Amino acid sequence: MKKILMVDDELDMRLVLSAMLKKEGFEVSAAANGREALQILQSSKTAAVITDLKMPDIDGMELLTRISERYPEIPVIMITAHGTIATAVEALKKGAFDYITKPFELDDLKNIVSKAIRTNTLKENESFIEPAAIDRIGFIGKSPKTMEIFDAIKRVAPTTTTVMITGETGTGKELVADAIHRNSPRKENPLIKINCAAIAETLMESELFGYEKGAYTGAAVTKPGKFELAHKGTLFLDEIAEIPREMQVKLLRVIQEQEFERVGGLRTIKVDVRIIAATNQNLSREVRSGNFREDLYYRLNVFPIEIPPLRERKEDILSLLDYFLDKFNKKQGLSIGMDDEVKEKLLHYEWPGNIRELENFTERMILLAENNRITIKEIPSEYKDAIDKVNAIPVGSDKKPFKEYIRDHTGNVERQMIIKCLTESGGNVTQAAKKIGLSRKGLQLKMIKYNLRKEPK
Repeated sequence: MKKILMVDDELDMRLVLSAMLKKEGFEVSAAANGREALQILQSSKTAAVITDLKMPDIDGMELLTRISERYPEIPVIMITAHGTIATAVEALKKGAFDYITKPFELDDLKNIVSKAIRTNTLKENESFIEPAAIDRIGFIGKSPKTMEIFDAIKRVAPTTTTVMITGETGTGKELVADAIHRNSPRKENPLIKINCAAIAETLMESELFGYEKGAYTGAAVTKPGKFELAHKGTLFLDEIAEIPREMQVKLLRVIQEQEFERVGGLRTIKVDVRIIAATNQNLSREVRSGNFREDLYYRLNVFPIEIPPLRERKEDILSLLDYFLDKFNKKQGLSIGMDDEVKEKLLHYEWPGNIRELENFTERMILLAENNRITIKEIPSEYKDAIDKVNAIPVGSDKKPFKEYIRDHTGNVERQMIIKCLTESGGNVTQAAKKIGLSRKGLQLKMIKYNLRKEPK
């Protein structure tokens, strides 16, 4: 029988919840404050802790901190008052398993407790990786901002915490997701990836949850969805901001309950899936505009990792250049080098396409190189022009501020890249989006921004 520790300074709450949990078959111990709870934890094995947030002496947040330090395997569920969602999210960041807001339905608490017990059982059978043993897995660069990302991965990888990765297109969000999964106790199980922007709205539900045979026309066989495929592993939801609002409700329920039904099915399927989400959009702004559910945002944004653009960590450019030169030389069976003068020039480029653009640029340069050397003359004119514009900015002038010059320059380069890719793909937006590394919708929005609906020329 699994033991639950109930911590609340209100006697009535302790009695009611204890009675409910005992009815569900749990053994329950109760504490009136955090200090008493720590004494119980020291003397008896506990499967999960349910604690109120506001208590005298050692409050719920301090109790959470001490449990996380001394008993990291025990899931902690926080009970919060209505209107303290921000505090609850802070508790999740500090290691709380989940939270429930007063007033709540007893069924909701039972579901959370059951999920916590399953998680506790899984943790007992998992071999956790020490942060010092975590592999960089493809991380190139030693800039302070890059090291901050790596440190965040070290903190979160050994846990089951939900992660939200943000950053511009091409910054390496998928690489971070790979690193988290491959350094987690789930690394022997699947990492399932899904690009939410690439799936039609009508197919989103069946893609995530699967469908039963005969669920709709063309459903000739039963097909499992991505959640089933990711059981005991990790599900990476890329471009999460593109999920239709009506689907956000269903996704929220699955994240909370770890269960769902296939399209056209009646059987409830339980899964154990870790969620990593990513977006290049400002989700908090999307919440304010009503395009993204606030409750789903809080569930996903438990441990945020922001990846800065390459222009903000230029110390990494030379390391990345050397890495990509070596990669493509091996791929092509070549031994092409790059002049220091070229490397110096490239440090002054703003890289609006970030690491993906740098990678594509390096491959292109290797194919253009003569005499096994990449020289200044091989640099494409659009790059030279962009670099010259940055270098021509008058320092200390009373004209445009430096950041405004950079913004205008970056927009101009981005516009030229879009025109080039649209031209090469014959005006096919889907193909052009794939070349650039954007979703189709993302490219369409940029085409509107740069007035390219009737272009390229």
